[in-house]
Amino acid sequence: MRDFSVVIPVYNGAKTIERLVIDIERELNSYNYEIILVNDGSKDESAKICLSLSQEKDNLKFINLRKNFGEFNAVICGLSFVEGKYGIIIDDDFQNPPSEILKLFKKAEAEKLDVVYSYYDAKKHHWFRNYGSRAVNFLTTYLLKKPKDLYLSSFKLIHKDIIAEIVKSRSPHPYIDGLIFQVTNNVGRQKVLHNSRDEGQSNYSIKKLISLTLTIIFGYSLLPLRLTFFAGILSIIFALIYMLLYAFSVIPEWGSPIVIFMCGVLMCSVSLVGEYIGNTFLMMSGKPPYIIESVNKKNTKPD
Repeated sequence: MRDFSVVIPVYNGAKTIERLVIDIERELNSYNYEIILVNDGSKDESAKICLSLSQEKDNLKFINLRKNFGEFNAVICGLSFVEGKYGIIIDDDFQNPPSEILKLFKKAEAEKLDVVYSYYDAKKHHWFRNYGSRAVNFLTTYLLKKPKDLYLSSFKLIHKDIIAEIVKSRSPHPYIDGLIFQVTNNVGRQKVLHNSRDEGQSNYSIKKLISLTLTIIFGYSLLPLRLTFFAGILSIIFALIYMLLYAFSVIPEWGSPIVIFMCGVLMCSVSLVGEYIGNTFLMMSGKPPYIIESVNKKNTKPD
C-alpha cells in the first residue's frame, strides 16, 4: 500500500498544475505516493496538460469530468480512486506549498488520527473569503459539533477507512467536512504555511458562499426544522395570550398584525420543509455528484 495519495481538484489551473506536480515530486521523493488530478470542467488547457502528465509519470492518475460539478464533487471523485493509507487534498494554486504535505502525514502517524486539518498563523486569502470562512466555521461548530478551535481547511489529510465511508455518499451536493464528522471525531490540526495565490483569482463568491451555507444547513442538520417547530409553538402561545387579553379588553384588536405574523411563520415553515424535500428528491432521482469522461494513467490509452 502507498503511504498516501495526493488529490488535486483542478479548475483553470493550466499555469500552475505542472509546476505543482514537479514540486510535489521533489518534496515527496523518498515516499511511496501517488498523485490524482481531477479536472473539473476547466475552460483553459488544464485537461491537455493533465493528460500529458498522466502519460509521462508512473504514479499519476488523471480523471477528466464531463463538466464543472464543483470543488467538493471533484474531490469526492478523486478520493474514490485513492490507493494510499491516507488521502491528502491540496488545491492547485500554491497557497498551500507542497512542502507542507509531510507535516500532515507525520502528525497523523504520530497521533493515530483519522483526519488532520491544516491551519495558519496568517491566511493569505482575499478578505471576503476570510469573512466567509469565519461564517462557515461558526455555522459548522454548532451544526456539525466540531471543536471550536478547529478550522475546516480545504488542505487536509483523511485516513483510507474514513475515505471508504464518505465516498459512499451519492448526494449531488456533497460537503466533505460534514461527511467526515458523520463518521469520526478523531481529528487533529497542524499548523502550516499559507501563501498568496500564485496565479489568477479565487473562484470564491457570494453565490458559492450562499450555496455552501444552504448545503450545510439542509444537508447535514435537522436544526432548521426544530427551530421552525419552536417558532410555531411560540406563535400559538403568542396568539392565545393575545386572544385572552383581547377578550378581557386589556389590549385593542390587532387582527391584521397577527395574521401577517402567522402567515410569515407558515411560509417560512413550508419553505424549510421544501428544502429538505428538494434535497431528498435530488438524491432519490439519481442525479450523480459527478460524471467521469475519462481516466488516464501511463501505459494506458485515454478512455
